[in-house]
Amino acid sequence: MNFQHEATGLTRPHRNVESMRINGGKPLHGRVDLKGAKNVVPKAMVAALLGEGISVLRDVPDISDVDIVSGLLELHGVSITAGAEPGELILDPSRVETAHMAEINAYAGDSRIPILFCGPLLHRLGEAFIPDLGGCRIGSRPIDFHLDALRNFGAKVEKLPEGVRMTAPEGLHGAKIELKYPSVGATEQVLLTAVRAEGITVLKGAAIEPEIMDLIAILQKMGAIISVDTDRVIRIEGVTTLTGFTHRALFDRNEAASWAAAALATEGDIFVGGARQQEMMTFLNVFRKVGGAFDIEDDGIRFYHPGRALNSIALETDVHPGFMTDWQQPLVVALTRAEGLSIVHETVYENRFGFTQALVKMGAQIQLYRECLGSHPCRFGQRNFKHSAVISGPRELHGADIVVPDLRGGFSHFVAALAAHGVSNISNVGIISRGYEHFITKLDQLGADFEVTD
Repeated sequence: MNFQHEATGLTRPHRNVESMRINGGKPLHGRVDLKGAKNVVPKAMVAALLGEGISVLRDVPDISDVDIVSGLLELHGVSITAGAEPGELILDPSRVETAHMAEINAYAGDSRIPILFCGPLLHRLGEAFIPDLGGCRIGSRPIDFHLDALRNFGAKVEKLPEGVRMTAPEGLHGAKIELKYPSVGATEQVLLTAVRAEGITVLKGAAIEPEIMDLIAILQKMGAIISVDTDRVIRIEGVTTLTGFTHRALFDRNEAASWAAAALATEGDIFVGGARQQEMMTFLNVFRKVGGAFDIEDDGIRFYHPGRALNSIALETDVHPGFMTDWQQPLVVALTRAEGLSIVHETVYENRFGFTQALVKMGAQIQLYRECLGSHPCRFGQRNFKHSAVISGPRELHGADIVVPDLRGGFSHFVAALAAHGVSNISNVGIISRGYEHFITKLDQLGADFEVTD
């Protein structure tokens, strides 16, 4: 059953698109509007499992990750219906029940979100199952920490050929947990498990991204007691019951940055409705250093090329409040148009520069290095990963045949094709729908010259 289609009545031709032809070299002009963040909305939907009442989630984007979570929630007995306004979902978990392994495998696909179902399902049912996890192949995302954390909470973990089964015969209890690296997924796991665990949980080394804070706000609305210290310590006092929530999700910062980079790379002018300055400040500083211009309005941010040469920069990705790893890929495309040598040091995912192969094919001059070309050595420095990039510019890009490798790298290929002179044929386009709502419609709104070829 295609839940999301039935609940919203939407038709989504972009979901079936697998190849496109783009005639690039034309500036993008116009407006696009954002909904809730891919990195918030699916987690908020999972959080609804913890409540004993109905939850209302607003600004839900029409992306495939939402479809996956919707299907998994339905399998576990959660009723989901469309609300009164576009992008509003009503989630009723009053009839939660177990689901068969085969069904979970079928719905999970390549998503890594099922791991976050474990804590809520252990609270509700006393057991949980997750299949082998997929996701974009951009670096190591081990689930060992998730499993260790659940063990600390009192879960019994059994690894099976099909995946992992967990039980909590004696319930879950608070724990003291310290992260070696402030992982967003690990922090979400602890939050979703700790809020109904008996006693107090102390998480050290936590991620504090705005998306994490939005999830904490949702949990607090449900009745959770959570405090966040300035030293990346989160304290959760477990409660016995939680209610539903009503919440409008944080806007998608990654999509905002992607369209901003597209404006810069194509020498265009794009107004991104729904983007806010506060959550974008680190990106805005870098955008300005590169030479991009922006105007901040009450209802969004206008990003545009000022008509003069772009500047080369030295940049490091980092966890919040640093420059997001998901921001660097589309920005690298714009840096191919900057004068001089730009250096990008990736410190979050070790294999994030695979997308540059297509850019080189299109005429970019990019060299990858194993050394840490940043202000300080990172955790990948002695591990033989090519995690630093040197981009020489300005270079004119030309059209090429491209296969989309992953979500963010794939959208960066779109940006490159739009900026390049000539025709680009792009295949495996469907991956983009995991995180960019109606991206084909938005390309049309911005005046892109393209056609769907499948």
